[in-house]
Amino acid sequence: MMRAGRTLFRLAVLCGIGGLVVSLPLAADTPASGETASEQFDCRQLSDWDAPESAIDWYERSLWANHCYIFQARAVRIGIDGVRTLALSHDIQDGVEREVARFLDGPQVFFERRGRIGRLGWADGEEEASASPAGVARHLDQFYRLGLGSGERIANRPAVRLDIEPLDGLRFGQRVWLDSTTALPLKRELLDDRGRVVETFQITELQAPQLHDGSVFLDELRSPPPQPWRPEWLPEGFVGQPVDTRSERHGEEVGHRIYSDGLSTLSLFVEAIEEGRERLIPGLHRLGISLAVVRHLTVGEQPMQVVVMGELPPRVLAQVADSLVWEGATSDD
Repeated sequence: MMRAGRTLFRLAVLCGIGGLVVSLPLAADTPASGETASEQFDCRQLSDWDAPESAIDWYERSLWANHCYIFQARAVRIGIDGVRTLALSHDIQDGVEREVARFLDGPQVFFERRGRIGRLGWADGEEEASASPAGVARHLDQFYRLGLGSGERIANRPAVRLDIEPLDGLRFGQRVWLDSTTALPLKRELLDDRGRVVETFQITELQAPQLHDGSVFLDELRSPPPQPWRPEWLPEGFVGQPVDTRSERHGEEVGHRIYSDGLSTLSLFVEAIEEGRERLIPGLHRLGISLAVVRHLTVGEQPMQVVVMGELPPRVLAQVADSLVWEGATSDD
């Protein structure tokens, strides 16, 4: 049985770990049913590419670097909930990526992910679901203004700064420092809708990264699974992420979907409220730098709990939660 409070805490921790990574989400480590992972990208060609010139070119190069470099690192995360240090690693085995993050202080927390380069969205009819960082960068460029800042030194390495400013008030901005040699992200500052720094995630030591001597797999096209509910409103540019969100912790009891514009991400959870099961208090909850909006409503005669979580303005999370509709059913708060 899922405990909602523990699940939100776990997500908040994951947001802290993933905060520095500028990349597509990793798809499942097995291809879609009945398919084989045929699309590949040869990482060795990165060494022959010219140096990026524009901010969007740097961003795209960073996406490729996150998938193609093998490295180990130490990092520090500074947020309103305190300071945490982590050990990070990225490896590639038989074309499949493996990411590991381990907290070095506080409660012992360890996370591991394996997968292929994920696509930006589900395959929907004839519409192509872009998998390449070039496609993601083009999508992102519609909703953010990217600029180049002054060069700096981060973790004893020369770095290029990217200033990423949203074109509307529906998402947060970022400042990202990229290693000038590999384009790997060395530091990220998350800026709220008032321009204030709410989190800093920085590599303190990056052990000689090595370009993978081979290819990485791209995920196959995936069709969205059936779901009785959907958000009727999402911020412009946010699309459903084709990742497997099922968990052995709660089985089929909880519906979970992830939506992203290529940079900002929100998670949507829906579950039936059963007698004796833990529930969250409706309203706004803060978990570190992440915010969660909780709503209770009734579908037919079944009480339901809706949770929308992400590093986004509270009004955006609330509007997504309030827009949820069920197919063929009438919902009342």
